[in-house]
Amino acid sequence: MVFTVSVRPSGHRFEVQSGEAILDAALRQGIRLPYGCRNGECGSCKGRVQSGQITYPEGEPPALHSREQALGYAIVCQAHARSDLTLEIREIDTLNRIPIRTLPCRVARREPLCEDVMGLWLRLPKAERLQFLAGQYVDVLLADGRSRSFSLANAPEDDQFLELHIRHYHHGAFSDFVFSGMHEGTLLRIRGPLGGFVLNEGSRRPILCIAGGTGFAPIKGIIEHAFAQETVRPIHLYWGARSRGDLYLDGLARGWAEQHANVAYTPVLSDPRPDEPWSGRTGLVHEAVLEDFEALGEYEVYASGPPPMVEAIRVTLPRKGLDPGYLYSDSFERASDARPA
Repeated sequence: MVFTVSVRPSGHRFEVQSGEAILDAALRQGIRLPYGCRNGECGSCKGRVQSGQITYPEGEPPALHSREQALGYAIVCQAHARSDLTLEIREIDTLNRIPIRTLPCRVARREPLCEDVMGLWLRLPKAERLQFLAGQYVDVLLADGRSRSFSLANAPEDDQFLELHIRHYHHGAFSDFVFSGMHEGTLLRIRGPLGGFVLNEGSRRPILCIAGGTGFAPIKGIIEHAFAQETVRPIHLYWGARSRGDLYLDGLARGWAEQHANVAYTPVLSDPRPDEPWSGRTGLVHEAVLEDFEALGEYEVYASGPPPMVEAIRVTLPRKGLDPGYLYSDSFERASDARPA
């Protein structure tokens, strides 16, 4: 059977086959809904079903909580239609104009940002530029056919190089290469831009950004893009890390707060080292947010980092009144086993 999905508020319509995921059908027909992992883990493709029925052939996805389900939300990368649907979801029209491309690039700069995070700046061929939205990611294509996904840490207004923040994982083949075998001039192939973790530019809501570890990378791109757009919306950044050294661009974030009246910055350490004096906040980063905000009903939240952090945010922040429809997340769980490398 074939069902029709009507998208609100854009007014777009597309058809979905019986047995086909709603997201797959939308992308196949040029309707660019937001997405991330495409396996039900990250929640980036969450939308509210206003009318009609859906089902999850593979079981309810991990990113969907009972409270959200009761409000009518669905994870459209896993949901299948059982009838015609009306779906309320943030369609990113700009994505329709950005082609996904495979391009060669070379390592122009390689700089340790802290003990286990390397910054890479990739240079495309002279005649090429990668058009992307702040917060998106690219796949680095490996010789064995696999890929590794990394968020773009620069804003699209600053696209001379593509900036990546790469954590070193024990026995991670690609990250071992980045830290020990890679050099300036190394040739790579990338595919992108990918993902729908991008700034909701049509909103006037205050922005709450929550980063964990190298989840700071896409948040950095989003915030710097907001600066380029001269936004006056309040922006509060919380950055959680284990120890002070893991806040690898702490000076940059503090500079944002000093230079922009609408920006606040709160770093939070979960395990500060005795040899690094720390008088700031300690504990888990989402708990610091819960302590600081009585109500989040007027906010939109951008959360990026390890899956346990993002999961805790999804569970706890709605208790403070956050509308799940305004929680945008990148849990660093991509398809094709991308992150642990």
